[in-house]
Amino acid sequence: MVIVVGSGAGGATVTKELAAQGITVTLLEKGPAIEERDAFKHYANVDAEVQIMRTICLGGTTIVSAGNGVRCLEEELRQVGIDLREEFEEAEKELGVGVLPDSLFGEGTRRIMEAATNLGLDVKKMPKFIDPTKCKSNGRCSFGCPEAAKWSALNFVKMAERLGATIIPNMQVDEVIVKNGEVNGVRCGDRIFCDDTVVLSGGALETPRLLKRAGLPTSSSSLFVDTFTTIGGVLEGIGFNKEVTMNAVIRFDDFLLSPHFSRRLEACMERKGIRASPEDILGIMVKIKDEEVGVIDEQVEKGVTNHDAGLLSEGASLAGSILEEAGVKPSTFVSTPLRGAHPGGTAKIGVAVDRNLETGVSGLYVMDASVLPAAPGAPPLLTIVALAKYAASRIMMR
Repeated sequence: MVIVVGSGAGGATVTKELAAQGITVTLLEKGPAIEERDAFKHYANVDAEVQIMRTICLGGTTIVSAGNGVRCLEEELRQVGIDLREEFEEAEKELGVGVLPDSLFGEGTRRIMEAATNLGLDVKKMPKFIDPTKCKSNGRCSFGCPEAAKWSALNFVKMAERLGATIIPNMQVDEVIVKNGEVNGVRCGDRIFCDDTVVLSGGALETPRLLKRAGLPTSSSSLFVDTFTTIGGVLEGIGFNKEVTMNAVIRFDDFLLSPHFSRRLEACMERKGIRASPEDILGIMVKIKDEEVGVIDEQVEKGVTNHDAGLLSEGASLAGSILEEAGVKPSTFVSTPLRGAHPGGTAKIGVAVDRNLETGVSGLYVMDASVLPAAPGAPPLLTIVALAKYAASRIMMR
């Protein structure tokens, strides 16, 4: 029997993998069960200098992801003794990762891709786990897909339930119960769930808090979030707000650029005295590998180092050049406040867990972005799914 805490990419994958092998699993989720199209109602962002984005609901933040299926941190994981080649291949097949057909590339994305190519940049189509036969290209990826065209952890949660797993939403875990150096279960308010195997998958902000309460080591002062901003400007009638977001990517060593519409661009323009409707805005995201400078305690602290500021400035300059080449007037350029969508690194492999993802307490595992060894600077969801498959195989070997 196994208890899994949290239903995001890591928790849902572990639950499904274990249930498929006939293991009795109970999945506890802090948030409610929801319809995918309502995910935007369950954002629970954390305010800091860099705002950290997340949702709290069954399926976690995967429901509001952009559906990007890129491999990242392969070499960094190999350096700590974890080779995920087989797991990546399995995950890519299971999630249906591939580039979308040309019919799902809108005019705005095509303009950005052509402009980047004209400037000598290497632009590629972004691998996606989106079913092109279901996608309506309505620009709602980050709000919860109303067509369920995008893979999310809910897919695995539902599969696990069909395989016999027990799914309990609205159940916040307050404490890991440890006796004589072994895990004994978890406490949720006045309820106790007993088991000799527990997997913490509550996310990089919640998992280290549970570890600390159990007296276990963390790396909670090494928080990274892949800090990003979106640079945008006016290109009348482009209709970019209805396109599949982040459908292309330009990768550099420490940051990436990707076509991205943000509703915050319109508000930024209003403050600058620029009138523009969402249909008239073209934008590019600048996402960096931020330095691991942040703290999770009772409060979350996450700021911008000089190194981070330099990368953001370099990326913004390139994004501006691409937008101008695409026909956007530089006088209309604005940038959104800094945010981070990929918190991780707060219970690292080699610090909080070993290469089997097990803590110093026998039977207590961690499987979420908190174990990642470095900032990916790219969407880590596929890597988390692959790593969770690896973790499930180690748990089954106990």
